[in-house]
Order: sequence, then structure tokens, then C-alpha cells
Amino acid sequence: MTTRRTFLATAATGAAALATGAPSLASIGSVPAPAAGKHELPALPYAFDALEPFIDAQTMQLHHGKHHMAYVNGLNKAEDELAKARSADDYAMIQHWSKQAAFHGGGHWLHSMFWKVMGPAGKQGGGEPTGELLAAINDGFGSFAAFKKQFTAAAVAVEGSGWALLHYRHEDARLIVMQAENQHKLSSWGTTPILGVDVWEHAYYLKYQNKRPDYVAAWWNVVNWQAVSDNLSTLRR
Repeated sequence: MTTRRTFLATAATGAAALATGAPSLASIGSVPAPAAGKHELPALPYAFDALEPFIDAQTMQLHHGKHHMAYVNGLNKAEDELAKARSADDYAMIQHWSKQAAFHGGGHWLHSMFWKVMGPAGKQGGGEPTGELLAAINDGFGSFAAFKKQFTAAAVAVEGSGWALLHYRHEDARLIVMQAENQHKLSSWGTTPILGVDVWEHAYYLKYQNKRPDYVAAWWNVVNWQAVSDNLSTLRR
């Protein structure tokens, strides 16, 4: 039975792990904000057509330049409005702007990670993980094959728009698969995503139409396992 003492000890352990890893999270997700305090759209680490034929160039252009940019703008707007509320001591819209900050902030961070954990097939993308990452996957799921099946099922079954995510859980240093509705609902405290696939329709509809399973199957060909391994190593330091 979980006692108050063991709960507090567990919470403290998780909080300490998060505090230790937090300064390095920019290497996984969002780039650091510039001096002006405004979030910016990070550059893609490859050309728009680099993930062909699995993800087409037009989708990448729209996804990065339009959709991700909208999350950056939305986050900046929400943070500006929250600052105005503090200055005016007027919190009538606090619920609205807090939700906007969570939604757009989640979109910015997850997309920033998403670009980094993909790469051209046969060069950076595809294949299977090795080393520390493979050991962690085997420990958490029994085998890479079992992990891939669970992750694929989670991605295909996301209700509406959202993500399938591989999280590192700080409390016990294990990997878990989770879904996220939109970019922030069903999120878990004490975990950090190290791999994710975007299953909003804008991520695949131009090429795959309503065939989400085909898109997810193709996406495995561009997963950059070295980047995912680097994310895990960052959090385990």
C-alpha cells in the first residue's frame, strides 16, 4: 500500500530528476527563447524533400512553415496576454489564456522534437535502435518488436488529433508509451517525451488521405534513432 511517506519520497525523487534534466530539455524540444523573450520557429535540420518518399516535401513545407509557425505565434500571444493580465491586475481571461499557452506551448515543443527525431531514410532514418536505447526498450517492453507494435497501435488509435509518444519516466528511469490528444491533453507529470509521431491530419493527409495506418508504417523509415538515443542520454545524465 502506498503511504503518504512513500508518496512524498517518490514525488521528491521525480522532482529532483526533472530539476536536474530541465536545463537540457532544449536539446530535445523547443529551442531557447532569444533575448527579447519571444519564441521562434526552429529551422528544419534537413531539406523539405529529405524525407521523401515517406513524407512528401509539400507536407513538410506546410507542416513546418504554417502549422508549427502558428503554434509559435499562439504561444507568444498567450504569454503576452498573461503578462498584460498581471500588469493590469485583471485575471478575467486567465482560464482562456492559460489554456492557449498550454495548447500552443505543447505544439511548439512537440514539433521542435518531432523534426529532430526524423532523418533521411537509409542515412539517418530507419533501421532499429542500438546500445543504451535498445536496452531501455527491451527493459520496458520486452523487445523492440513489442515496442513497435504498441507504439504503432497507440498512434493509429489516437482519438481525433494528437500524438503517440515514447516518454522517459524520471521516477524509475523507464520508458513508457503514451497518447496525447491535441498537444497537451492526457499528458503525464514526471515524464519527458524522447520520440513522437504527429497524427494530426495535417501531418499526412496530402499523401495518405485518411489512411493513418499507412502513414505511421511509412514513418518508421525516417525515425532517427541516434537522435532518440541522444534524448535519452540527456535525461539520464
